[in-house]
Amino acid sequence: MANAVMPEIGCYGLAGHTDNPRDLVGEARLAEELGIGSIFLSERFNVKDAGVMAGAVAAVTERLGIGTAATNHNTRHPLVTATMATTAHRMSGGRYAFGLGRGFGVLFDVMGLPRVTGAQLTDAVGIYRDLWHGRAVVGHDGPAGAYPYLSQDSSFDEDIPILMTAIGPRSLELAGRLADGVVLHTFMTDETVARSVATVRRAAEEAGRDPASVRVWSVLATVQDSLPEELRLRKLVGRLATYLQGYGAVLVEANGWDPAVLDRFREDELVRGHQGAFDAVGTTEDLRYLRDEVLPADWLAASATGDAASCAARIQDQLDAGADSVVLHGATPTELAPVLEAWRGVRPAALDRLPVNPGKARG
Repeated sequence: MANAVMPEIGCYGLAGHTDNPRDLVGEARLAEELGIGSIFLSERFNVKDAGVMAGAVAAVTERLGIGTAATNHNTRHPLVTATMATTAHRMSGGRYAFGLGRGFGVLFDVMGLPRVTGAQLTDAVGIYRDLWHGRAVVGHDGPAGAYPYLSQDSSFDEDIPILMTAIGPRSLELAGRLADGVVLHTFMTDETVARSVATVRRAAEEAGRDPASVRVWSVLATVQDSLPEELRLRKLVGRLATYLQGYGAVLVEANGWDPAVLDRFREDELVRGHQGAFDAVGTTEDLRYLRDEVLPADWLAASATGDAASCAARIQDQLDAGADSVVLHGATPTELAPVLEAWRGVRPAALDRLPVNPGKARG
């Protein structure tokens, strides 16, 4: 028998690297059985297409919230993207939230796509919302592109929440002005989570919105002690090192960490000579070296580690910092089962009022 839903808890489907996207089917079913409220789907340009994954989860679950966190507006035509979201919304019975992010500028450069700006995101969201509410887009020429005529169906009136992933203050402010829900980043300190939530709420209020109407998700790397050492290293040390490889300056600035430490990380002989992401191809020896010699312990501590009860206590820390909900990141539903059991025993009953749809703060 399935456990009661804990709508404040999320997990990622196919967390990190995968060669077999079909594993998502089993993960989604188990997540629902364990009472996880929502599953988040991050897109990669290999075997992790956002629309396909959302459709698969919608087809094999009945009460699990589904969030794209995230895709990019510039990789699909807006009519194609709007259609993907409408399809997932209806297929899931209203459990779907469409998520956007800025992505990686260098990746867009090599793909021949424009780098994402706040103006583009604002423009794209306006197009999507017009289409979802049955309005034709005629003679549009804005930051997201020029479109002579776009239309889905004049009868549409689709309530599809928009999620935005955000790290830096400008992205957080944009999300507060524009989005229904905000997904923060892994390895944010509790202080950074609190500051980020405050930024989102303030931006929403300044835009004339109810600050409480924007649902904020903390993202907490969750690596409990029952996992084998190699897996713990990959999910904690390897994951943080991979972020630092890709966009370390943004994360370091957000947390107020010492940029000189990031410079030393990047200049390290192992890091400079490493081919590929540490969380995918780093050896156990590599990861031990990074943990013991390169990465500060307090950087790695921006996570949930230890036994299941300790990890569950870290969930409460995120809520105390102002987040509405918490994504337990980097672990499969199977790996999260002990943490979920520990959390169920201490969670506040008031959290039951949260909607299952991850982009909605109220029912």
